[in-house]
Amino acid sequence: MSPPVPPVGAAPLPPSPPPPRRRRVRLVAVLASVLIVALAAVGLAVVRPGPVAGWLGGEDGRTAAAQSPEPPPPAVLAGADGNAPLPTPEGVRAALEPLVRAAALGDRVNVSVADVTTGQALYGSGQDAPTVPASVTKLATGVAVLAARGPAYRIPTRAVAGTAPGEVVLVGGGDPTLAVDKNGFYPGAARLDDLAAQVRKALGGTAPTKVTVDSSLFSGPLYEPGWDADIPTGGFGAAITALMTDGARRDAAEARRTAEATNHAAERVPQPDLTAGRQFAKLLGLSGAAGEVKRGTAPADSGASAAGTPAPGTELGKVESLPMVRLVDIMISDSDNVIAEAMARQVALAKGKPGSFAGGAAATDQVLGELGLPADEISLADGSGLSRTNRISPSLLTDLITLAGNGSHPDLAAIFGGLPVGGWSGTLDERYQAAVTKAGAGVVRAKTGTLSGVNAIAGLVTTADGRLLTFAVLTDRTPDTLDETRQALDRITAALAGCGCR
Repeated sequence: MSPPVPPVGAAPLPPSPPPPRRRRVRLVAVLASVLIVALAAVGLAVVRPGPVAGWLGGEDGRTAAAQSPEPPPPAVLAGADGNAPLPTPEGVRAALEPLVRAAALGDRVNVSVADVTTGQALYGSGQDAPTVPASVTKLATGVAVLAARGPAYRIPTRAVAGTAPGEVVLVGGGDPTLAVDKNGFYPGAARLDDLAAQVRKALGGTAPTKVTVDSSLFSGPLYEPGWDADIPTGGFGAAITALMTDGARRDAAEARRTAEATNHAAERVPQPDLTAGRQFAKLLGLSGAAGEVKRGTAPADSGASAAGTPAPGTELGKVESLPMVRLVDIMISDSDNVIAEAMARQVALAKGKPGSFAGGAAATDQVLGELGLPADEISLADGSGLSRTNRISPSLLTDLITLAGNGSHPDLAAIFGGLPVGGWSGTLDERYQAAVTKAGAGVVRAKTGTLSGVNAIAGLVTTADGRLLTFAVLTDRTPDTLDETRQALDRITAALAGCGCR
């Protein structure tokens, strides 16, 4: 979920009429292989509490990248039954249509519900209509980066010798979780102090004299033009650069201490790459004028050295991020906008496009099309969902979730590891508490999205008969009644959880 962001001078959302109906290619799946994450080659297992833990074939718990002192889930959380009866379209329609018309959802509510086993569409209302998705966008970003980079890929941060004696060039590879030391915001992240130790060893008797930062891997604007004006200072967005530490947070220790209370909002530095460079210079023992850094470009490796001094471009050290599967997990579980933008740029780089907002959007569209998804039903400006110009159809989301869970692309199942559980964790921890929504507690697993006037939810739900369904409900003309709107969304998904819908 993106926290409610008041539109600053934003124009009313333009109408987006549904496109002409067309035949959709539905995905066929075998539930026996639903959500099995084939990551043995990576040496990783993605496990989560609730029903999905069983579907993933793991024990209850959390990945090392997102550990917290949460208690184990209650025993009532049941897994999906591959032999459970299939709901009928008539049954699902009868259960949902009265709820879809709730006033709290506004006058544009687009919905898609499908069966994960067969890919059969069970309900649709404006299901192919491009709609503002908010943070539900991160599901598309997660699938695209897992497909483009693979779950084992790690983002490098390098240090190379500069052209001047003792000059060290810090080269950003786009790792948003890079830490300064063991007190970083993201557990298990690569660290600048480890890189500094490698550099000192590689330099031998040569003392470091200055640090230059190379953040040229990313290009274009630092902030997406479609973001509301207060995003850069509101604590949930940041300047997106190829080199940063702790997601550009100014004080990682304080941000970590207050993360739960602030929903991960934190003050961000305006020039993350230069801040990281100054932190690195300090670790190399540089201070005063020598500790000041400038932007530059790393020289090419000439392969020659003089009198034991590393030649310009010689790699002096390298550290690597957590595996991509864990970065996606954090992105979804914490709805981390900065990680999302970094992931979109990794898709761009993997596809030979510029590491920019536009490059990430174009590459994501390309990858989803290559996966057989209806790429004409998605139009992105960013990877996080902060932009109001993003459009995604509900049916693309349910197709995407089905594809990730049907066993045909096992690596994509990693997107489920971070999905919050209704009434128990993440952005859904305080939802599904009322009597009218309690059926969804523990059996709804979903990504939420919120901007002012925009509310969305997409994910998985197990019916009362044990059937696994996927759903997406997107609304982008909601009244200013956030609590009522969320409960109206929860009533829709709780209705699926509480019925056999036959």
